[in-house]
Amino acid sequence: MLSVLSNLFIAAVLAGTPLLLGALGEILTEKAGNMNLGVEGMMFMGAITGLVSSYYYEQFVVNAGGTPSGFVSAIVALIASFIAGAFGALIYSFLTITLRANQNVTGLTLTIFGTGFANFFGEFFAGKAGGYIAVSEVTKKAFLKLNIPGLSEIPVIGKLLFQYNWMVYFAIVVALVMMWFFAKTRVGLNLRAVGESPATADAAGIPIETYKYIATIVGGGICGIGGMYMSMVTTSGVWVHGCVGGYGWLAVALVIFATWSPTRAVLVSIVFGGLTVMRMYISIPGLPTQIYDMIPYIATILVLVFTSMHENKEHAQPKSCGINYFREER
Repeated sequence: MLSVLSNLFIAAVLAGTPLLLGALGEILTEKAGNMNLGVEGMMFMGAITGLVSSYYYEQFVVNAGGTPSGFVSAIVALIASFIAGAFGALIYSFLTITLRANQNVTGLTLTIFGTGFANFFGEFFAGKAGGYIAVSEVTKKAFLKLNIPGLSEIPVIGKLLFQYNWMVYFAIVVALVMMWFFAKTRVGLNLRAVGESPATADAAGIPIETYKYIATIVGGGICGIGGMYMSMVTTSGVWVHGCVGGYGWLAVALVIFATWSPTRAVLVSIVFGGLTVMRMYISIPGLPTQIYDMIPYIATILVLVFTSMHENKEHAQPKSCGINYFREER
């Protein structure tokens, strides 16, 4: 039983990492007062762009007579996926901040656009690659679990904490840096002020549009990296049609469950990650597989109901979130 729980925890951390990255991107966005429901679309954009960029880096090096580097390939995928997610967020920002379009409608449109973008170019590049597109073993190894000397060999603890791929630790570092940024830096406090009361922040001389643009674009880039995790780790470097598969929507719910706290998002992502993989470790006789697949979404509904019934001002959504700011109404 202990072995099963240990394996479930490890799988939950791995499955929860893309959820954590998507949630962190959305937390940063919502702290600036923008509710971007396009997380799924930005994750899709990051997934296809990261995979294709890594693939063509390998092809370029091989054609030049060299040997691809797994480290460089991983960095290429990381940067490309961030840029793709940031580009999707830039579209959203221009429409909602500059043109003042409805945030909810724009976010949903971005999800549709990003999903279509990824699946179209996934099939397009797969056709050019001869039927499917996949990175080489060199790049795949760069996304395998790490072996940290001295720490990975610790009995029990080493397996539970120090044998994950580098993206798991990257996501945790992003969460910790983001928490420090919100709580300890002047820029972070200004950003929170923009999300809570843009009129007050504007009166204090804080450039509202600049903060909103930067936070939303960087948040979108982080979501894109979460999508890259899905294509490079979850599907092992092979493009799979529809690979994000609802994780973007779970990430949005995770933001609410974590009460807009990056550090709490780490814990909640493990819980949600465990729910998504539970069927492979805990078997209930007679329970259809489809019910297991429904559990994360049932949990999402329950979380939304619970949080709406027990609203806490200290842990509430930023007050201006989802509302476009009109300076003339100040």
